[in-house]
Amino acid sequence: MFKRSRALASVALIAVTAGLAAPAWAETLQEAIALAYRTNPTLQGQRAQQRALDEAVPQARAGLRPTLTVSGSASYRNTDAREPGIDLNGDGIVDIPSSRNSTDTDSVGATIGVDQTLYSGGRIARGIDAAEASVLSGREGLRSIEQQVLAAVIQAYVDVQRDVEILRIREANLAVLRRQLDESNARFEVGEITRTDVSQSEARLAQSEADLAGSQAQLSVSRATYAAVVGQAPANLEDPPALPGVPTDFDAALDIGLAENPGLLAAEYQLREAEARHAQARSAYLPSVGLSSSYGGSTPISGFDLSDRTNTFQAGVSVSVPLFTGGLNSSRVAQALEQANAAKIEIDRQKRSVLQGVSSAYAQVVSNRSQLEAGVAGVSAARVAAEGVRQEQQVGLRTTLDVLNGELELRNAEINLAVAKRNLYVAQASLLTSMGRLSGEDLNPGIEVYDPAVNADRVRLRGAVPWDGLVETLDRIAAPLITPANETENAPIDTQLDGEIVRTAPNSN
Repeated sequence: MFKRSRALASVALIAVTAGLAAPAWAETLQEAIALAYRTNPTLQGQRAQQRALDEAVPQARAGLRPTLTVSGSASYRNTDAREPGIDLNGDGIVDIPSSRNSTDTDSVGATIGVDQTLYSGGRIARGIDAAEASVLSGREGLRSIEQQVLAAVIQAYVDVQRDVEILRIREANLAVLRRQLDESNARFEVGEITRTDVSQSEARLAQSEADLAGSQAQLSVSRATYAAVVGQAPANLEDPPALPGVPTDFDAALDIGLAENPGLLAAEYQLREAEARHAQARSAYLPSVGLSSSYGGSTPISGFDLSDRTNTFQAGVSVSVPLFTGGLNSSRVAQALEQANAAKIEIDRQKRSVLQGVSSAYAQVVSNRSQLEAGVAGVSAARVAAEGVRQEQQVGLRTTLDVLNGELELRNAEINLAVAKRNLYVAQASLLTSMGRLSGEDLNPGIEVYDPAVNADRVRLRGAVPWDGLVETLDRIAAPLITPANETENAPIDTQLDGEIVRTAPNSN
């Protein structure tokens, strides 16, 4: 019964292995990163979102430019009225009887109008400032997504490598246990060992087959994850190179994180945007000046003759000063102020998040490096011990169970070493991510870098007119100043959040 079950398990294992066979060519981490950088849908989608966000700047700058409108109209009117009778000589007798009179009138006309804002109280200028800050914040968001995708590629890559190595260890262990079972059966036949020793070998072999099936399933999961992140199934993966720029000093890592972490930089740009929106809201209290002109003409449709047209030209300057808005403007100012306050607090939250991320990742690097060193020593010692137990069994000093335990300890040590290698590499990538230093260009210098500034520069002046700069200069002359959020009146900022970051370096001993 046991042999039949083992045969069925072997057949199933062969089928699964055939279904998961990797392509024959070798693949490097740099190639995987280049493919994901170019095709990953999460990254591609975020780039499209950033290009959409770039449009906020030309939309804001559109307020500096004139609007040109053309309108046309055609009308027809019919008037049907009753005309009363007329008494010509006053004798009370109607000399001209009453009648109905129908009159038709029609006309066609067209008007062209131009409106140009000369001064908006700074509303347009501060809107431009806010839009530009929003674009910069979006770029940091894009960089954050890029880091997440690259970290996922790295993890998927070393996960497959780990699982391939564990599968190799499981297969080698299965072969050893099969030989051990054959030896146990042979020795049982000649009376050297008992039936219990044979059963122990059979039990270990069955467990090894179950472990091998589990390893195959885990490899299948890791390969599927790799394909989803990278864009193709993994080939024969070569050992990854050392990650560039991994710091060996905690303070240096934290300083870089506080200066370059994309989440923190995005929060700082969001604060800049919120402060500009607050200034923009205050501009509603200021007057606005605009220039408008129009030219139009109309003529009857019946007997159409352009010489009979009526022409109208109008031009003027308008000044609008808000006096009372029912509290609308003051509410909008208060709302923008609190949004700026919230953005200021978000920066402090991001600083704490960077501290937590860098500290945690640095501690993991230190810990996993120690585990890797211990794992190397553990494999060496377990290999010597397993070989010694096998030799001692031959002369009767060790039992079958001792040999089986020695093999188990060796395989566990080899698996722990494979896991430690993977964990250290992932921890180093996580540390670089927390610092803001995980980039496609650093991981693969030959990669074609996506530069979001190219699209932003291309669309920034869309629809520009020669006097853009002049109108913007006029609008900025008396525009409300951009006031730092923690310096505005009645700003409910928890000043304790503005204190120094408490640095606690993980123990590297």
